[in-house]
Amino acid sequence: MRIAIRPAEDGDVAAVIDLWHRAGLYRPWNPPERDIAFARRSPHCALLVADVDGRPVVASVMVGEDGHRGWVYYLAVDPSGQGRGFGRRMMAAAEAWLRARGIWKVQLLVRRENGAVRGFYDALGFETGDVVMMQKWLEPH
Repeated sequence: MRIAIRPAEDGDVAAVIDLWHRAGLYRPWNPPERDIAFARRSPHCALLVADVDGRPVVASVMVGEDGHRGWVYYLAVDPSGQGRGFGRRMMAAAEAWLRARGIWKVQLLVRRENGAVRGFYDALGFETGDVVMMQKWLEPH
C-alpha cells in the first residue's frame, strides 16, 4: 500500500467535501467550502489529503496554529478505508506540520457523544482537558 500525504489542491475541493459528508463530519452551520477556502489561504493553516495507491483524497486533516497552540479539525477517512491506519498517518502528518512551526501542544474538539472517536484520540495519547469550551457566533448561522 502506497500512501501520499500532500496539501490539498484546487481540484481536490469537491472530493474533500464529499469525503466529509461520507465520514459524517458535515454540519450545516459549517459550510465546508468556506472552511476549506479559509484554510487554504492562510499561512497558519493547511488542509492535507491522502492519496492511497493512486486513489485520491481517501483521507483529510485540517491543521492550524494560532501563535500559541496547534489545532486539528476535519480528520476524515473514507468509510471503506477506516481501520487501516490512515487516521493515524494523517494525525502524524498534522503533528509534523505543527512541530515544523515550533508548536509544542495540539488541541482538538470532539463531540461528547462520539465515543469511538474519543477512543481513537485516547489511543494516540490525547487527554481530556479540564476546560470548558465556549463560543460566540460573530455572524448569523
